[in-house]
Amino acid sequence: MTEAFLLDWLNLLLRWAHLVVGIAWIGTSFFFIWLDLALRRRDGQPDGILGSAWLVHGGGFYDVAKYTVAPPQLPPELHWFRWEAYLTWATGLGLLVAMYYFQASLYLLDASRAPLSPVQASLIGLASLAAGWFAYDGLVRRFGDRPQLLAALLFALIVAAAWGYGEIFSGRGALIHVGALAGTWMAANVFAVIIPNQKKIVAALLATPDPALGKEGKVRSLHNNYLTLPVLLLMVSNHYPFLTGHRQLWLVVGLIVVAGAAVRHVLNRLEAGDPAHRYPWAAPVAVGGLLALVVATAPPRAPVASVPADGAVLAIAQKHCAVCHADRPSFPGFAQAPKDFRAETLAQLRANAPRIQAQLAGGVMPPGNVTGLSAEERAMLGAWLTGR
Repeated sequence: MTEAFLLDWLNLLLRWAHLVVGIAWIGTSFFFIWLDLALRRRDGQPDGILGSAWLVHGGGFYDVAKYTVAPPQLPPELHWFRWEAYLTWATGLGLLVAMYYFQASLYLLDASRAPLSPVQASLIGLASLAAGWFAYDGLVRRFGDRPQLLAALLFALIVAAAWGYGEIFSGRGALIHVGALAGTWMAANVFAVIIPNQKKIVAALLATPDPALGKEGKVRSLHNNYLTLPVLLLMVSNHYPFLTGHRQLWLVVGLIVVAGAAVRHVLNRLEAGDPAHRYPWAAPVAVGGLLALVVATAPPRAPVASVPADGAVLAIAQKHCAVCHADRPSFPGFAQAPKDFRAETLAQLRANAPRIQAQLAGGVMPPGNVTGLSAEERAMLGAWLTGR
């Protein structure tokens, strides 16, 4: 078995695990935010009950109540939801290392940006995740009681991170690191704030629990809830060259965050049963953000160029494309043609013209331009595909 084959399997298993635990984490996050919004104070409820919600599922009925801090007594079995968050972050980090750090020359580096070695780029990526958490945590602790200002500062921090990543990494590497940064905030919120505060509340039952602990945990949970949709889109962005190939990645990230958070707000308010007139700005911002993202990522109109000869185009494809996209790839790290696409013959180029044009327009192929495809060669290939 080749190293490339084993690396592919490691990537697949980590991706599978990341999806499974990520679905579980996001599911519990969405459920508890919905539950908080669905709570209603009902007649006859004892003091200390904030509210309750009736649920029906699987042929049964559930009556769930929430206490303001903690009840006078707790049962021996208390269910905590934390491992989903920890495992999502751990498998995501493993996937980042396996795909972007072990194969940095392909997916993380871009020779047209910062002249970094794979080791340097990997260390910068890891250090930025740690530094980003301390920056986020410091802002929340300093401005947590001013939510509008805090939201603006966190948005600026994300956009600044996107700009910085875009200056040193490839488009794919930059967007995946923005997603990893936000994912680190979310997992660290659970590990460093939400669960420790909950444990303090449980330990303080015999004394006087501090309601501020629960309030701080609630703020972090809301941050996680609103970051979820942008993070999910950033994590799948590497499949879309019109995102990863954009030269202003900070703008792409900013629009994704605005649109995703606005969509999440609309869903939250719908689940809470709020009438639309109480949040009239949210839907227009969500739609406007998505439309702006579409316009911003639209491919520029290419200048009309003469169609080159078939032989010249085939030579370009064999030199720059077929090293990976072949029955037997010659480029290190590939056991088979990516996405089962081959570029060894003119017929294969014609059959896959739309896919190739999308990659050319985004400027993401070859990855990191490892084969040195020139702008002239890129234009020739694009002209041939357009006028074939």
